[in-house]
Amino acid sequence: MTALRLIALAALAASLSACNPLMQGSLNTLGASLRGPGSLKVTQAQVDALPYYQIQVTTEYGSAVMALVRVQGKLQYWRANSNQLLLLEDGVIVRTLGFPDDLLGTRLAADAPFPHGLQQVADGQPSQRWIDLASNTQFGILLSGTFHRAGIETVRILDRDLSLLRVDERLSSQIRGMSSTNHYWVDPQDGFVMQSRQQVTPSLSVTLTQLRPLRKQP
Repeated sequence: MTALRLIALAALAASLSACNPLMQGSLNTLGASLRGPGSLKVTQAQVDALPYYQIQVTTEYGSAVMALVRVQGKLQYWRANSNQLLLLEDGVIVRTLGFPDDLLGTRLAADAPFPHGLQQVADGQPSQRWIDLASNTQFGILLSGTFHRAGIETVRILDRDLSLLRVDERLSSQIRGMSSTNHYWVDPQDGFVMQSRQQVTPSLSVTLTQLRPLRKQP
């Protein structure tokens, strides 16, 4: 999908947040904070008051709540009121739009464990993907490494304490800034990623938390 189509999608989705105080106010934190970090506190009551699936993202540029505006197959489109878009597939950030350093695309290996759930991943299991970066228009950058199970941890999301399995993905790359460790906190039953910390581009690290997740029905 081209950048122009993504921009058009953001414009069409603007009506979702036009009349809601949280969408008008706190979602703008990310856009305003492109000039510097900003903080954002979200309550369970605020989340419950909105008829949208919601995630919270925190980056070097600030924090925001994003609403789900489109689902295309396994691909989810999440949008902030300041027009940033984040595309998720099985919990992995595969594309961004509107950030200072965007991820143009991601291609996971055919045997990537994300579609089947990280709760099944074996310690030391290989990981591989290829990414395209907007900076210097770099395409087909290989990231490779291994997964490691770190055990059950308690993660607080809004007013709930959740017992989640932490899985670390240690990746290396020839591109400076892309050798890093991604962390995923997943439901130990089905592998759904409730929270993650992902190095998306050399200058963009995203902590993503599911506030009102879109999950498969049992």
